[in-house]
Amino acid sequence: MDLLMLSDVYFPRVNGVSTSIRTFARALAGKGHAVTVVAPDYGPDSGQERHDGQGEFELVRLPARVVFFDPEDRLIRAPDARRALDALARRRWDAIHIHTPFRAHAMGLRLARRAGAPTVETYHTYFEEYVGHYLPWLPAPATRFFARRASRWLCDAVDHLVVPSEQMAQVLQRYGVRTPASVIPTGIDLAEFAGGDGARFRAKHGIEPDRPTLVTVSRLSAEKNIAFLLEVVRRLREPFPRLLFLIAGEGPDAPRLRRLVAEWGLDGHVRFFGNLDRRTELLDAYRAGDAFVFASPTETQGLVLIEAMALGVPIVSTAVMGTATVLREARSALVAEADVDAFAGQVARLLRSPELRAELAAHGPRDAQAWGGERMAARMEALYAGLARGAPATARAEGAR
Repeated sequence: MDLLMLSDVYFPRVNGVSTSIRTFARALAGKGHAVTVVAPDYGPDSGQERHDGQGEFELVRLPARVVFFDPEDRLIRAPDARRALDALARRRWDAIHIHTPFRAHAMGLRLARRAGAPTVETYHTYFEEYVGHYLPWLPAPATRFFARRASRWLCDAVDHLVVPSEQMAQVLQRYGVRTPASVIPTGIDLAEFAGGDGARFRAKHGIEPDRPTLVTVSRLSAEKNIAFLLEVVRRLREPFPRLLFLIAGEGPDAPRLRRLVAEWGLDGHVRFFGNLDRRTELLDAYRAGDAFVFASPTETQGLVLIEAMALGVPIVSTAVMGTATVLREARSALVAEADVDAFAGQVARLLRSPELRAELAAHGPRDAQAWGGERMAARMEALYAGLARGAPATARAEGAR
């Protein structure tokens, strides 16, 4: 099949959407499909896709400008979008997959009308919970109303929806969305998360081998709830005076988080590492932790939990939205309430028990097998095939589950 993916975000912007697009594009290309990804150009930092000889896909970068309220992001310039649309309309597409609701969404709908191709859209982001962080000057009821209404409008414009979790599907149903939907999580490339050397990471950064260490990997934005994890570290500082918390990732909330670390006297207990190379040092950072901690209440997937599982890192996490799906049958994690004392109690329990850490670590790779990217790509492939042959919407939804 000839498959087109359109997005307003992609690497080097590190987030779950970028990861999802690349994971599916590589897996589908590896199955012999021709995959084209259209995404913004981030300038000199855009870099090049690295391939290992398999899963190669076409990446088209379009000129874009900085988004004023979120300088990490880009908006594809309208004239360049129109020119790209003319070129893309001359090609044949079996399915057009839209990943974001901005310029990419408009391009996808216009192209579908011109090319006569079916449209799929993944609802990656729980906008109702996110929008208030980026438009704080608007009343919360107004932002929630806007997010719900916009979601209905966007979802009703496409032929089929993909949602990463059953919980997100239920949210869209409550919004009144009636577009057929399939629950297809992203999963991860298990081969990418089979290495890592925690001892090497500790030695490189001067961390003693026996120092109790927590790690999280996340975009540093308010909705990721990193401040909550800092409170947990603050609570555990007395029973574990040598405790260290490693934070890998970047984002707009970084200055506030650094201020909290200073205000709470946690300078000796918290280290920020920014974005680490996903093929090398990030794996080492995961493996350097005695536990992986996570507490975001807005995740539609929770890919970092699956990555931690694959690397055999014991997990302490809340279970909300997508993370509830990932952790539902997991034997490699302790689920904690979204309460500082309760969460700290689960972390303390894990740190005090080498036997429990070893047990959870052993289960991790087995838990991760259920979330392999190849399995999820096969489900997406079946969905595209149904759309391409014009199968009824209900049949497509059932067949992809």
